[in-house]
Amino acid sequence: MAENESLAALYAEARIRGALFDLGDRAQWRLLGADRVRYLNGQVTSDVRRANNASAQMSCVTTAKGRLCGVVFISAGPDFIRIDAEPELREALTGRLERYIIADDATLEDVTDEQCLFHVLPAADGANPVQAPAAEVRVATRFGRAGFDILAPRSGHASLIEMLSASHTLIPGTLAEVLRIEAGVPRWGAELSEETLPPEAGLDQTAIDYHKGCYIGQEVISRIKSVGHVNRRLAGFTAAAPLTAGMTLHPIAEPEKAAGEITSAAWSFGLDTWAALGYLKRGFSDTALHARAPDGATAAVEIRDLPLVPNTP
Repeated sequence: MAENESLAALYAEARIRGALFDLGDRAQWRLLGADRVRYLNGQVTSDVRRANNASAQMSCVTTAKGRLCGVVFISAGPDFIRIDAEPELREALTGRLERYIIADDATLEDVTDEQCLFHVLPAADGANPVQAPAAEVRVATRFGRAGFDILAPRSGHASLIEMLSASHTLIPGTLAEVLRIEAGVPRWGAELSEETLPPEAGLDQTAIDYHKGCYIGQEVISRIKSVGHVNRRLAGFTAAAPLTAGMTLHPIAEPEKAAGEITSAAWSFGLDTWAALGYLKRGFSDTALHARAPDGATAAVEIRDLPLVPNTP
C-alpha cells in the first residue's frame, strides 16, 4: 500500500512536471560505412532513407517469415546511424543485424557501454522544456506520445540525470511499466517475442512503411496487409479485481472457450483500476470476458481500446 501511494504521488507529479526515464540499459549500436543506409533499409520495416538526427523512427527487424527479431529506434548522424533496442536483445540483434553484411561497406559497432540514454515526456501543459546543452536531443515516441531522447557519453550520466531531474520527475521502473501499459505499448518478453507478427501487436501503425520496397520479411507482412486481418490482436483490458500476466481469457457465456490471454498487468493510476495488455483472438467482439489465472484466481474483464490512458504522463 505504501509503495502504491508513493507511485501515485510520482504519477501525479509527472503530469505537472513531465516524466524522465533513464534508458541507459538499452542496447545501442552505431552503423557506419558508405552502404549503411542502403544496407539497413533492406533489414528493417521503416524507411531508413528518411532517418535524421532530429527524430527517431520506430522499426521492426523481422525474419524471412515476417516474425519479430526485435523492435528498434533509428536515427541518423552525419556519418553513422544510431540504433537502440531493449537490453535483452543486445546479443541476438547484433548477430541478426550483422548477418547479411557480406560485400557491403557497413560496420556495426556496439556502443551500449559508451552511451547514456534518457527519455523525457513533456508536462501536460507543455511546460518545462528539455534543457540539455551538452547532449544530443531528438524527438521520439516511446510511451504513446512524442517525447524527447537525450543522448550523451556515459561519462556524463551523473550530471545529466541531476540536471534533468531538477525539472522533471524521475520515473522508477515499476511506474514506467504502468505508463507503458496505460499507453498500450508492447514490450519484448511480454507482448512481443520471436513468434509475434508485427501487425498482431499493432506495429503496422507505427513501425512499418508499406511503400519503401524490399526488406527481409516484407513479402509476408505485405501479404498480411492484403488479407486485411491477423488471427489475434493486441488489446487493452480493465478489471476491478487484480489482473496478472498469464491469465487466460474466456467468454462469460462459454467459460471453457479460449478467447485470448493477458501478457502484462498493473494498477492504473490514470484509470484507478487494474489495467492490462494482452491478445484477443479474431472473432471475439464481446466487451466483457472472464479472466482466469493458473492458481484459480478470476476477474471480470472489460475490453478497452488502446491507448488505455491517452496522453499518459
